[in-house]
Amino acid sequence: MFPTRLDSSVAYDIARALLDGFNRHYQLFRTESTRAKHRFETRDWHGQQRAQRERIEFYGLRVQECSRRLEREFKAGEQGAEVWQQIKLHYIGLLVNHHQPELAETFFNSVTTKILHRSYFQNDFIFVRPAVSTEYIENLDAPGARYQPTYRCYYPTLDDVQAQLVRMVQDFDLRVPFEDLERDARDVLAVMTRQLGEAKLLANFQVQVLSSLFFRNKGCYIIGKLINGYTEAGFALPVLHSKDGQLRIDAALFGEDDLLRLFSFARAYFMVDMEIPSAYVQFLRSMMPRKPRNEIYNALGLAKQGKTLFYRDFLHHLQHSTDKFRIAAGIKGMVMLVFDLPSYPYVFKVIKDYFPHQKDTTREQVMGKYQLVKQHDRVGRMADTLDYGDVAFPRERFSDELIAELQQFAPSQLEISDRDGDGRTEVVLKHVYIERRMIPLNMYLQEAFDAGGADRNNLSPAAQRARHQIERSVIDYGYAIKDMVAANIFPGDMLWKNFGITRNGKVVFYDYDEIEYLTDCNFRRVPTPRNEEEEMSADVWYTVRPHDVFPETFGPFLLGNDAVREVFMQHHADLLDPAFWQSHKERILAGQMLDVFPYDADRRFPRNPHPEGLTEP
Repeated sequence: MFPTRLDSSVAYDIARALLDGFNRHYQLFRTESTRAKHRFETRDWHGQQRAQRERIEFYGLRVQECSRRLEREFKAGEQGAEVWQQIKLHYIGLLVNHHQPELAETFFNSVTTKILHRSYFQNDFIFVRPAVSTEYIENLDAPGARYQPTYRCYYPTLDDVQAQLVRMVQDFDLRVPFEDLERDARDVLAVMTRQLGEAKLLANFQVQVLSSLFFRNKGCYIIGKLINGYTEAGFALPVLHSKDGQLRIDAALFGEDDLLRLFSFARAYFMVDMEIPSAYVQFLRSMMPRKPRNEIYNALGLAKQGKTLFYRDFLHHLQHSTDKFRIAAGIKGMVMLVFDLPSYPYVFKVIKDYFPHQKDTTREQVMGKYQLVKQHDRVGRMADTLDYGDVAFPRERFSDELIAELQQFAPSQLEISDRDGDGRTEVVLKHVYIERRMIPLNMYLQEAFDAGGADRNNLSPAAQRARHQIERSVIDYGYAIKDMVAANIFPGDMLWKNFGITRNGKVVFYDYDEIEYLTDCNFRRVPTPRNEEEEMSADVWYTVRPHDVFPETFGPFLLGNDAVREVFMQHHADLLDPAFWQSHKERILAGQMLDVFPYDADRRFPRNPHPEGLTEP
C-alpha cells in the first residue's frame, strides 16, 4: 500500500544517511579515477595497475560502512514496512537533481538488502525498477558552477581539420609534451579521410569528443565520434609514451568493431572521471549499439551497476521466453557445474561440492581464483564474470536433468522451495558465476575436423574453410596464452576445452580454478632418465614439488591431432620450452611490463623511435 503521508522523521534521516554513504563512495571513486591522469603522465605503471585493483574493492567497503551506520544510529533492521516505504520515497526525492541517480539507486539496494529480509525485495521497498530518469542530465545545474560538459564539439572546415585535431588533443591538458603532434594529427586525418571516403562534408560536420580521457595500464584514449549528415562513426585515439618520455598518438581506431574490441568484456576496466556516468554510457552506446548497457558500465569500472542492469535484463528475458535451463554442451568440468538457457547468450557456473582427487582445491580457493581474475589485467584473454548470491529462478524453467545434476554435485548450493510464500516454487542457488557464452575451442576444432579440415587430400571448399578455421584458432590460442603470460598469468589447465571462441573470433580463457601467477611457478625441464626402468616407466619417476611446471609435457595433451600439431609447432613451439616461461618470469620479477595492444599491429602508425606501448587488458 502506497503511504498517503510521509510522517516518519526517522525515514528521512535514514534516506539522507544512505545518500551520504553513496556520495562518499562516488567521491572516492572519482578521486581515484582522476589520479589516473597523473599516474599516466609520470609513467607510474605499477601504481596504475594497483589502483585499478584496489578501486574494485571500494564499493563493498562503502556498502558495509553505510549498513553499519544505519544499524548503529537508526536500528534500521527494526524499522517496519511503512517506514521503509517512506525511506524509499524520501530517497527518490533526494535524487531529483542528482547527477548519478542510477548508481545511487543501486547503492540503496545494496545496503538495504544487507539489512532487510528478502520478503522486502520488491519494488515498494527497493529499486527493482529504476525510479529516476537519467535522460538529459546536464553538468550545468548549479549557478556559477564551472562543470565541463560530457562531451566537447569541434567544427572543422576543409581547410583546418588538422588544426582542429591538434586543438582537440591540446584541450585535454596532458602535462607531457608530444613528440610531434602535428605529425600525429596528419596521420589521424589520413585515417579519417579514408573513413569518410567520397562523402562530401555537410553543414553539420563535427567531431564530438568525451571530455575525460580513458586510462588503462600504460595507455590513455581519446574517445569520440565523427558526424557528417546522417552518418556517425565512433573512434578512439590511443596515446602512449615513447622511449624518450614524450607522447604520441599510436593509432586511429574507427568503427564499432574496433571499439567493441577496445571495450571487450575480456579486458580490465577503464579509469574515467565522470560527473554524469549515464551520459557517458549513452554516448558510448551510440557508437556501439550491439554492446549491452551493463557491459559498458562494467568497462567504466561501475561493475555493481553493470550487475544491476544485467539482472534486470535477465528477468525481462525470462518473462518473455519459455525455453528451459539445461546442462551446457561440451565436456563437463570437474570443478564447475555449467548450465545455460539456449535463448540467452550467457552461461551459469556453480562450484561443485566435491572434486575428484586430481583437483587439489577447495571452494574458497576457487572463489579466490575468480576474484584474482576480476582484479587482474585480463589482456583481452580472460572473460569477466558476474557473481551473484541467493539467485532465484522459476522451477518450471529448469529441466529435470539439470535439477538432478545440481542435486548430485552441488546440493549445498541448491534450495527448491516457495520461500517467498507467493505460491511459486523457485530454484535458489546460493552462489553462481555468470559469463558470456562462447563456443568451446575443442568443439570449434572438432567442427573443423568433421568438415574435413584435418585431411590434406580433401580439397573441397568446406574442407579448405575448415583448415583455415583450424589454423586461425590454433594460432590465436597460442597468442592467448602468450598474452596471459605477459600479464603474469599461468592458466594452469591449458586444455582446449577451457578456452572459447568469442563472436569476434578471438580465443578467450574461461576456466580459472587452476590459474596461478606466473611468478609463483617453477618451470623445469623433465630430467633425463638415469636407466631403462625410468625411461620406460608409465608413472612420473622424478620429484615434483608444489607449483612445478614441465612445459615439455604439454604436447601429448594438446597436440594429438596432426593438423593442430603442425600449426602449433610452426607458430608456438616455444610454449613447450621451459626457457620461454622462465625468461618471462624473470622479466616480471625485474619489474618489466610487456606490451599487449587492444588492436592489431598493422593499425599502428609507423614511428621511430619505437613507443613504449600498452600492457593492455
